[in-house]
Amino acid sequence: MNRIQGKRVLITGASAGIGEACARAFHARGAALELVARREERLQHLKDELSEGGDAPVHIHALDVRNREEINRMVEELRSEDRMPEVLVNNAGLVRGLAKLHEADPDTFDEVIDTNVKGLLYLTRALLPSMVERNQGHVVNLGSIAGRMVYPGGNVYNATKFAVRALTHATNVDLVGTRVRASTIDPGAVETEFSLVRFRGDEERAAQVYQGFDPLGPEDVADAICYVVNAPQHVNIQEMLIMPTDQRNPYVRYRDED
Repeated sequence: MNRIQGKRVLITGASAGIGEACARAFHARGAALELVARREERLQHLKDELSEGGDAPVHIHALDVRNREEINRMVEELRSEDRMPEVLVNNAGLVRGLAKLHEADPDTFDEVIDTNVKGLLYLTRALLPSMVERNQGHVVNLGSIAGRMVYPGGNVYNATKFAVRALTHATNVDLVGTRVRASTIDPGAVETEFSLVRFRGDEERAAQVYQGFDPLGPEDVADAICYVVNAPQHVNIQEMLIMPTDQRNPYVRYRDED
């Protein structure tokens, strides 16, 4: 049964990777979309492509989730046009480098925390009241296996993903007595622009992360998110860990050396 048909879904980080895959997956299931990212040209291209392949409306918003004023302006627009979403996918996130904590650039702390944690909080705080008022809605946070087990050089990124997991569970506690749900999807290795951003455009180094094994693709994670959102109203899948078969935890993965 398709319970996504006709819902309005807001997706952050929608210009690439898992966010773009979510846009395609939800649109294919008949959802109206509100797509958020910084890169307006890529959002416009995605909107044009999706609009050619279906009747569900697609709207785009070029903004940075770290900017609370921009978020509040967008939400006011959505409210005034009766387009408040029933589903929020907090996907926007990033990481920088693999430096040890005592050697890392403190400027990256702000960038990673502001995007991965505060951006998620800003969007959730802005949109959740309308879900509670309607007594219907779903917040899906993109976590990571990094929020379950730390790894060398992960430090601040690990901390943000542990925070995402904690916030998801805390949100569920706060929402008890309502029909509004919260979930975290925690993937292992996913081949996207993630490593390219981590290594600041170093394509060779980014490619080595996925060399010799089959990682998840963005579409795999998008399918998992749709599965969670599509669950019956009385079912709340609070967390899901999804891994490539070649990876069993951050340290155990099979690599074909041939």
